[in-house]
Amino acid sequence: MRIAQVAPLYESVPPKLYGGTERVVSYLTEELVRQGHEVTLFASGDSATQAHLAAPCAQSLRLNQQCVDRLSPHVALIDQVLERADEFDVIHFHIDYLHYPASRYCRVPHVTTLHGRIDLPDLVPLYRQFPDVPVISISDAQRKPLPHLNWQATVYHGLPDDLYSFHPRPGGYLAFVGRISPEKRVDRAIEIARRSGRRLKIAAKVDQVDREYFEQSIRPLLDTPGVEFIGEIGEEAKNDFLGGAAALLFPIDWPEPFGLVVIEALACGTPVIAWPCGSVPELLEEGVSGRICEDIDQAVRAVEHIDKLQRKNCRQAFERRFRASRMAEDYVQVFERLAGQDKSSDNSELRTPNAQSSALPKLTMGGRSHARQSVGGS
Repeated sequence: MRIAQVAPLYESVPPKLYGGTERVVSYLTEELVRQGHEVTLFASGDSATQAHLAAPCAQSLRLNQQCVDRLSPHVALIDQVLERADEFDVIHFHIDYLHYPASRYCRVPHVTTLHGRIDLPDLVPLYRQFPDVPVISISDAQRKPLPHLNWQATVYHGLPDDLYSFHPRPGGYLAFVGRISPEKRVDRAIEIARRSGRRLKIAAKVDQVDREYFEQSIRPLLDTPGVEFIGEIGEEAKNDFLGGAAALLFPIDWPEPFGLVVIEALACGTPVIAWPCGSVPELLEEGVSGRICEDIDQAVRAVEHIDKLQRKNCRQAFERRFRASRMAEDYVQVFERLAGQDKSSDNSELRTPNAQSSALPKLTMGGRSHARQSVGGS
């Protein structure tokens, strides 16, 4: 298939440091190329890919100190994608809702993977305006606030097989990876480590919006004995960092749509101790690849007995459910279905806004009808 992948411009693809969406776009793009598809990646010019790269801007926006208006490059991006739309069988957007007003009039099949939270009140009127736009969820939990959207499938993220190596013997520390923000609850992680008597290594970035929270609420906690704040790390360092941990702490306090670091830890063979928020119950197998805890007391007990979880089972859970090859295959099924439906319809006129005709039938995987149209591991 001729596939356009449209990435956000905030980070390169793959990102130099933090950047979950851009990282997934990279894994998907490279795997689609490996499987023989003709892929064009719309991304910042400092991206690296085996696909055809179309770059609306020379450098990713977050690390470009010269960039003041981060919206204008995305407007140019959307225009460039739609200008070339006839070159593709399907266009796959990863830029949230920015393209909706323009893409709904596009003759070429398109679909948008929603990578973020959709439980925000401001999104209700937006999706009332755009109920026809086909979208893909990255977990079933992500859909709950807006179940009436034009959902096409749930496709779990996947990682390349060799991106992370299996670490059969862990070190003695606990790990926290991600962002320092109120909803990620690094304060819980510090308390769990303190009460369990374990060292805690924190590899996390601090966005400007969270700077005040970090200075007032978290920095004083970093003086806790055994706590080491490393800061933001890149993908190469993450393999040893996660693989050397006895467990990853994921004590979130928000409806996490996916949680990429969870499957990164599993790929290393590292079990995860997490709160049952958002997608967590979908990603972890209780007692096999991790422990799902309701409070700090349970998490402390989970740390004390973490050696009872076999690290080979964590790696096997990754291989069974979260490989990039599976992710790409699931997306291709959606792409082919969209393209097939489009070819069987009359394209002599532009699609009309608010049309419900783009809703697709149930997916049938392995002889079973999935009423929720969920693709991927479950």
